[in-house]
Amino acid sequence: MRLFEDKVHLSLPESDITYYPSFLSHEKANYYFEALKNNVPWQQDDITIFGKTYEQPRLTALYANNDRPYSYSNITMHPHVFNDELLQIKSSIEEIIPSEFTSCLLNLYRDGKDSNGWHSDDEKELGKNPIIASISLGQERFFHLRYKKDKTLKQKLLLEHGSLLLMKGETQHQWQHQIAKTSRNVEERINLTFRIIK
Repeated sequence: MRLFEDKVHLSLPESDITYYPSFLSHEKANYYFEALKNNVPWQQDDITIFGKTYEQPRLTALYANNDRPYSYSNITMHPHVFNDELLQIKSSIEEIIPSEFTSCLLNLYRDGKDSNGWHSDDEKELGKNPIIASISLGQERFFHLRYKKDKTLKQKLLLEHGSLLLMKGETQHQWQHQIAKTSRNVEERINLTFRIIK
């Protein structure tokens, strides 16, 4: 089992969050970014918020080792079969986590205008205390967390190229997270969130 001397455990109430800044080597992270950017059939769905419909401010794709759909924000996605790159990354994660991930939701943030609003990954398909393993590739972006019971309690973390953010336990039930828009001139970012769909 690999040892990560630089991993960081976030000391936040009712959560279990660990950050591995150099989970993938720079070379592997570069390779996976280019392969996924160019070979994934990215899509842009419409999302309805408070009765108004908008184009989702990022591109997405769903992959899995089964045919189970995944639904969030009135969007239902149907998976493609895991490709070689995702299987390799999934296997690397499973070397340090005693879990078998069934699915991966991919997000492509094209620039600073692309974002993901406050939410929790707590859909019923994910079960109680879901494990979310989030890989970041490409442009660094800030990941914001806020406590549901006291929204003034917040944490901000810069997600680096090749990093892994692991969220377990009560985290999704007690915390929300987002990738906010930024006016800075930023490059493309790909985020892979591996999960277990029941």
